Amino acid sequence: MTAAELPPVVVLMGPTASGKSRLAIELADALNGEIVSVDSSLVYRGMDIGTAKPTPAERAAVPHHLIDILDPSEVFSTGQFRDQALALIAAITARGRVPVLAGGTMLYFNALLRGLAELPSADPAIRREIEARAAREGWPTLHAELARLDPPAAARIHPNDPQRLQRALEVFYVTGRTLSDLCEGSRTPVLPFRPLRLVLAPSSRAVLAERIAERFRRMLEEGFLQEVEVLYRRGDLNETLPSIRAVGYRQAWTYLEGECDFECFVERAIIATRQFAKRQYTWLRKETEATWLESEALGLIERAMGEVKAAL
Repeated sequence: MTAAELPPVVVLMGPTASGKSRLAIELADALNGEIVSVDSSLVYRGMDIGTAKPTPAERAAVPHHLIDILDPSEVFSTGQFRDQALALIAAITARGRVPVLAGGTMLYFNALLRGLAELPSADPAIRREIEARAAREGWPTLHAELARLDPPAAARIHPNDPQRLQRALEVFYVTGRTLSDLCEGSRTPVLPFRPLRLVLAPSSRAVLAERIAERFRRMLEEGFLQEVEVLYRRGDLNETLPSIRAVGYRQAWTYLEGECDFECFVERAIIATRQFAKRQYTWLRKETEATWLESEALGLIERAMGEVKAAL
């Protein structure tokens, strides 16, 4: 089968607050498609407002997948996402429908489109040692160590991202090789589908910054802090879990623990979201084969449909 004969898959990427969910629904509706979420936070139940999760009505209108599949106490690895996404793409295609992959977790997109490196399994003893060091010395100190060992990885990983920071150090301690070296040696997989890449983004970073601030304040009005408080009161969750480290949730958690006042919490959450968007842009600049769409442009849906239909 030639590349042109492979089943098409719409791949809709973009920074947070760019309007991906709405456009994905419009595309899926027009194409007789189903949406596969590419978002590491939407997998968690009970995390609706802070993740801008599609509403029940939206999910009833168009089938959505990989949403509300885990409890916040669970972990969903990149490898698990890739396996489930590939299975969903095959099933949706077999039903005669078009998969629309939409989200902002660039690590997931990268794993799906470019494959995963062969990395060592987790080593519980080494992880405990890294966590103990982080408790004594702080994650910024460990990030500085990673910068000496693996500068490219340190440039990609934020000092306040302990999960990825721990994994990068663990890989080096287990193998004696850096994460960057191992990933560089991985091969791009032969995909069983033909990706039609779209990137949705505002016309400028300033526009996106305003949208992020406006959306976060709207989330607060909708009850975001109360949503996090329900999770906080459960007693079995903590800030080391991937769910609670999600942008906005981590800042709300520290507020509930009394580490800052309300105004400080809001400012930190907005800043963290803008920093997250900046990291997303870093990934998106690698998507040289994608068509970029301006999120506030007139006729956006028509332009997006035109691009997709031309590639079908």
